[in-house]
Amino acid sequence: MQLPVQSQSTIYAESWEAEAGPEDLAEVARTADRSGFAYVASCDHVAIPRRLADAMSTVWYDPVATLSFLAGVTERVLLLSHVAVVGLRHPLVSAKQYATLDHLSGGRLVLGVGAGHVREEFEALGADFAGRGGVLDETIDALRAALGPDEYPEFAGERYAFSGLGQRPRPAQARVPVWVGGSSPAAVRRAAVRGDGWLPQGDPRDRLPAQIARLKRLRAEAGVEAPITVGAITEPLYVGDAPWDVGRRTVTGKPEAIAESLRAYGAMGVQQIQVRFRSRSRAELTDQMAAFASEVAPYLY
Repeated sequence: MQLPVQSQSTIYAESWEAEAGPEDLAEVARTADRSGFAYVASCDHVAIPRRLADAMSTVWYDPVATLSFLAGVTERVLLLSHVAVVGLRHPLVSAKQYATLDHLSGGRLVLGVGAGHVREEFEALGADFAGRGGVLDETIDALRAALGPDEYPEFAGERYAFSGLGQRPRPAQARVPVWVGGSSPAAVRRAAVRGDGWLPQGDPRDRLPAQIARLKRLRAEAGVEAPITVGAITEPLYVGDAPWDVGRRTVTGKPEAIAESLRAYGAMGVQQIQVRFRSRSRAELTDQMAAFASEVAPYLY
């Protein structure tokens, strides 16, 4: 699940998050950890321009700092950047940050990456907004080298080149999984050719089968034989009969009914689902998470 509090876009943030802080974030992560959730995720924006602040807010925690903090209060749950806009930074900088995170967490990092969409953010940092797709492609390749086993990684591309520069600590994992976010044709192609996983962004259920078919076709055409983890973001959920208006798009009701609805994703070829729960407080959110884990999840297998 995407963590609350750390990003507060008006599209999905609940009202209680505005006054929440580190302990709320930590308790949600601990609940995910003990309830058997696969991962917790944190977003990435460096700065939000005024023209977008009303919709997006300016609350965007740094993903490396956030996930490192949460690594210290959890034991097994994976730590996903969903998604890191890695084109904003030199790949050696990102490699240093995420290798350290993987090392400190005992190999729990999943590096989710995306192209980004805020022009002013790129311009302020001197990054290439117009060419961000090509930058991301090369950055993924550079990160593959820089996050590999070699203390002195080597890479030579059009934009970035490095050799003879040592970086330790190395990641705990022999291969840090890279999941590519986005649903544009370019993003799906990028995931197919370069990713270990695909994180669609807002695809409704009726679009997913065609997107997944294209992903697999492009991967086969590129000669990539390794399996890819296909994800999906579900509709908002509320386990049980909601005593308040949770919105018409929310999947709610008895655990068996919710599970039946979610199993449709598996039938499409989805291997992991990212869930979000409607809530009016941290306590209601953690109660929902626990109820989902104990009452809904057993019906998903």
